[in-house]
Amino acid sequence: MKLIIQIPCYNEAETLPIALAHLPRNVEGFDTVEWLVIDDGSDDGTAKLARENGVDHVVSHTHNQGLARAFMTGIQFALEQGADVIVNTDADNQYNGADIPKLAAPVLLGKADIVIGARPIDSIREFSAVKRFFQRLGSWVVRFASGTEVPDAPSGFRAFSRDAAGRLAVFNEYTYTLETIIQAGQRNMAIESVPVRVNPALRPSRLMAGMWSYIRRSVVTILRIFVIYRPFRFFAMIGLVLFSAGTLIGLRFLYFYLIGEGSGHVQSLILAGVLLITGFQTFLVAFLADLLAANRKLLEEVRFMIKRQSKEPKPRSDMRSDK
Repeated sequence: MKLIIQIPCYNEAETLPIALAHLPRNVEGFDTVEWLVIDDGSDDGTAKLARENGVDHVVSHTHNQGLARAFMTGIQFALEQGADVIVNTDADNQYNGADIPKLAAPVLLGKADIVIGARPIDSIREFSAVKRFFQRLGSWVVRFASGTEVPDAPSGFRAFSRDAAGRLAVFNEYTYTLETIIQAGQRNMAIESVPVRVNPALRPSRLMAGMWSYIRRSVVTILRIFVIYRPFRFFAMIGLVLFSAGTLIGLRFLYFYLIGEGSGHVQSLILAGVLLITGFQTFLVAFLADLLAANRKLLEEVRFMIKRQSKEPKPRSDMRSDK
């Protein structure tokens, strides 16, 4: 059994050695434990530092492509290397490396396909009230969209079985955390959460350039999740609101018409007609979006079967790999 611990990195020369110092080299139940660093176009010597600190594999993007792309590059490479379990952690030493055996155990025992490390959110001093709110909101959206019970959906400290990792397909370029859980929930994978410890922050979050930037990106991510993974419900709700508003305004016009005052409320009739037509069209969009979502699921299943029956493709030309 092989465990690969992957760390997506972008200019992490200062914190990476600290994170690596806490990673285990031996984990009960695994014959081999290897480290993988995904250098996402760093210009501070992160890749060189990783090799100097004993990292088994370094995969480099020639330019920065974002956390989600770096995560998926690592997953692909780890599968190519024959990993049975893949653990993802951060280069800023946010998560306690000593909890990796606890994170990987449910996957190793066949009890879970994916395990999410649940952080003690309320006790993390670096988390502002805004970040706590969006952490809870994001977790609620994921639970609603995926049908799972994950208390800390934005946590990047997680373990994947080989089959679960092979089914992942991330569309969001900002982060992979919410989307991968929803995909797992829709495919009826077994997901567990285990409490994990965190270390004091060594640097500010790279994903949160500022409060308003974090809010904007969080809202966009949540909306995209609904559009991609719950399209019928998303558009049907909009259509219902529009159709209901048109019906109410139309009934209002009908009331005035019946009492002989309809001529003064023609604008209401026009607005009601526009809302009713728009609501009906939105319902049609909901059905079309649902058909597209079903087609996407079939394509993802075909993709997974092809990957199981053939070797993984080599890294793209914009990556360099060395060991």
